[in-house]
Formats: sequence, C-alpha cells, structure tokens
Amino acid sequence: MRRLRFLTGRHRTPAINTLLGLLLAFIAGAVNAGGFLLVHMYTSHMTGFVSMLADNLVLGNMALVLAATGALTAFTCGAASTAVMVNLARRHGLRSGFALPLLLEALLLLLFGLVGATTLNHTTPFAVPLTVLLLAFLMGLQNALVSKISSSQIRTTHMTGVITDLGIELGKLIYWNRAGMPARAQVRANRAKLRLFALLLSLFLLGGLVGATGFKYVGFVWVVPLAALLFAVSLPPLLQDLRLSSRLRAMIGRVARALPPRADHR
Repeated sequence: MRRLRFLTGRHRTPAINTLLGLLLAFIAGAVNAGGFLLVHMYTSHMTGFVSMLADNLVLGNMALVLAATGALTAFTCGAASTAVMVNLARRHGLRSGFALPLLLEALLLLLFGLVGATTLNHTTPFAVPLTVLLLAFLMGLQNALVSKISSSQIRTTHMTGVITDLGIELGKLIYWNRAGMPARAQVRANRAKLRLFALLLSLFLLGGLVGATGFKYVGFVWVVPLAALLFAVSLPPLLQDLRLSSRLRAMIGRVARALPPRADHR
C-alpha cells in the first residue's frame, strides 16, 4: 500500500517506476484489446497507422488516409498533453505532476464507459468514430508519462520494443562463452532487464485478456474499474498538493492577521 501511495509521486525510484509501468501495461493491454472488439482497430499501434497512411495515399483511399491521420494526431496530442501537464506542475513546484495525466486518463475512461454507446457511433472529420480518437489520445497520454518517468526505459502501450529487448537479453542468456575468456569479454544477460521485459509483456497480455473478456460480456461499463484503479493511483499526490495549498493559505492568513493595521494617512 505504501508503494501504491507513491506510484505517481514526485520522488522516483527504479522499483516505483517498474511497479507503475507494470500497472499501466495492464491498463494499456485491457484498453487496446477491448477497444479492438469495439472499433476493430488497435489504437496504440502507431506503426500500423503510419503504414496505413502510406499505403492508402498510394492507393488513393482517402477515407483510410484520414483515419490514420486522425489516430496519429490524437496519439501525438495525448503525448503532448502529458508533457505540458508535467512541466507546468514542475514549474509551480507541485507534487502531482505525474498524477495529472493519469487523472485525466481516468476521467476520460470513465466518460468513455458511461457514454460509450453514443460516442462509438459519432463520426468525426477523420472518418473514424470518436472512440478511436479518444483511445489513441489515452494511449499517447499514458505512453508519454511512463517514458518521462523512466527516461524512456519503459514502454507500456505497445510491445514491439519490449519484445525486441526481451529477445536481445534472451540471446545474451543462451550465448556460449568459451572457457578461459576474460570476464570483461564475456556476454552476460542483464537478468533485471530480462525480468522487467517479461513482466511488461505478461501484464500487457493479461490486461488484453481481461479487457477483451470484459468488453465482450459486460460492455463499455467494463472500463469503470480500470478508471477507478487509475483514480486510486493518481489521487494521493493531488490531495497532498491540496492540503499543502490549504495550509499555505491558512498560514498567510494568520500572518496577515498578526500584522499591525496600517495607519490612515488621510
């Protein structure tokens, strides 16, 4: 519980970053897989959207060009929003800079869960439902947050890089070092990274199974527990900022009342 309280706090440690990354990999897997059942698109798969954009520009299919452009724009705007919130909070000395993007993600997920039936059918200028743009925005928001927290060491919304790094470490693990080789010349796997990448992949897969099952049998409202989990993670530093702000205002008020009244020079 102590770690849960500080998952989005200002002070970071590798263990806290890993725990937050695993939690968000689960969330991303659930949203990505569940969203596919609704809109038939993986909304965190920006590589696929870039390829879709290129292919359909050549083929002249402007509807799919617009769809890809919309998803890419929404993902980019989500990432940019995280950068703005984190840097604004840092400039004002707030403890909740990393919590604000997750709070916004929780609010949008809650909105999606409560009014999803209408947003799914609502068309946009990008020739895709509003749901696609919303989910792509959320994935950009979340991926940028984890990237900033971990200095780009952890990704949660897509597994290409994770699986690549996992394969590299597995290759090192099974590499045969000849007898008598100096220690500095031997190839050794980074077992900590190996565990991290395996856990990220496992949590993303587990989230996908949970999300797909929930969306299939429960529907849009299935995202409400996911939103509640994000609320639980993001609220502690926000509440701490509010308490500190209240104390500061109270202290300023006490100081102001203690000052002697100014003389009237009329």
